[in-house]
Amino acid sequence: MVWDVKYALVHEWLTPEATGGSELVVQAILRCYNADVFSLIDFESQQPESFFYKRKVTPTFLQHLPGARRGVQKYLPLLPLAIEQLDLREYDVILSSSHAVAKGVLTRADQLHICYCHSPMRYIWDLTFDYLRQSKLSRGIRGALTRYLLHRLRQWDVISANRVDYFIANSQNTARRIWRSYRREAVVIYPPVDLDRFKLQEQKGEYYVTVSRLVGYKQISLIVRAFNQLGRPLVIIGEGPELAQIRKLARANVQVLGFQSDAVVADYLRGAKAFIYAAQEDFGIALVEAQGCGTPVIAYGKGGARETVRDFRQHLGSGTGLLFDRQCETDLIAAVEEFEQHAEQLNPTFIYQHAQKFARERFIQRYQSFVAAKTQEFFLP
Repeated sequence: MVWDVKYALVHEWLTPEATGGSELVVQAILRCYNADVFSLIDFESQQPESFFYKRKVTPTFLQHLPGARRGVQKYLPLLPLAIEQLDLREYDVILSSSHAVAKGVLTRADQLHICYCHSPMRYIWDLTFDYLRQSKLSRGIRGALTRYLLHRLRQWDVISANRVDYFIANSQNTARRIWRSYRREAVVIYPPVDLDRFKLQEQKGEYYVTVSRLVGYKQISLIVRAFNQLGRPLVIIGEGPELAQIRKLARANVQVLGFQSDAVVADYLRGAKAFIYAAQEDFGIALVEAQGCGTPVIAYGKGGARETVRDFRQHLGSGTGLLFDRQCETDLIAAVEEFEQHAEQLNPTFIYQHAQKFARERFIQRYQSFVAAKTQEFFLP
């Protein structure tokens, strides 16, 4: 290139409550590029402990609305309007990190837009009917208005997908959903997992563990009910709106620890007999983190788990866990019992080595190579 490329990075929201996989992707991208950051809201750049501390972040008008710090999902109808107000005219390359509307920024024909898509907007596509049921908006006038709003959001979502030059998906599962929603091809680059804080431990304890936000779709209550019946020791780490409900449901063999520090989480993952997961995820970073300790995984066999966990029944001698077919207590109980019969077949060292395929350094290498190739192709055909 004969000039200094000017990069902008667009992400949905930066808040202390949002600390998942998409935020790790943003941090990894900013290790690669000196990009100016744009977001619907920013409550991170003033937090001394945050990666974004003192970094310049340009937010939208949503920043000043009541309750924005706790999340802007309540302002769902305004999200497309807000993202379209970001002025990115001075940049050559737009890098968006999107699981909702970040990909919808307005760009010119002479600007390159590459979107790392964590998921098409779930509550207007895959989870529409779950969203309507859980929000109690499936009936009456409010239900009709909500359905119409979701209909219009789907239209905007498809239109805004056409503003992207290249899509990157965080898994094959997400790539298929991008094609289903937008009819756009996506290259798969698995997200970065910070495996440096997880160490291999070959000697395992007798307890099982799960680490998750305590929200409905994570299916923590399903796990608790299954272990109530199994009577096996289970440790649950995480916080969320279902914390009180989970504590009330849990019997004596289930410990609900709530929020714990990274160091405590790593200790429990290293010593666990197996990591339990019952949600359907687009990728599932927690599954890789557990394997980064040499800990096998028992997970619901849909979504990203099929790409990160090698079922020992199909991969003899190179398995890293076990996948169960149905999101129900019966199948999870059967999976745990089958795992206990064959646990000696799972080698912690191999599980640890398998996890390294998803290390942050691998993401950075692949992402930079893709962006460099497409930038050269776009500006120097």
